Amino acid sequence: MSEFHKEIDTSGLNCPLPVLKARKALADMASGQRLLLIATDKGANKDIPAFCKMTGNQLVDTSEVDNKYHFILEKA
Repeated sequence: MSEFHKEIDTSGLNCPLPVLKARKALADMASGQRLLLIATDKGANKDIPAFCKMTGNQLVDTSEVDNKYHFILEKA
């Protein structure tokens, strides 16, 4: 799997908190750096791709590991 520059675990948090935390984390990152976002909220499966589409950041990969959703985002 890809290398990440930052990882945030939003397990147990409901929307919109995973998106807000992703936005905050990406704000401190340089273009091309990757963020691993871990979430347990099923809504994140729709919210994170929509967030990426709105902000121009790239959703590189999505997977499910141990009942948690893993998203790899690349800063635009």
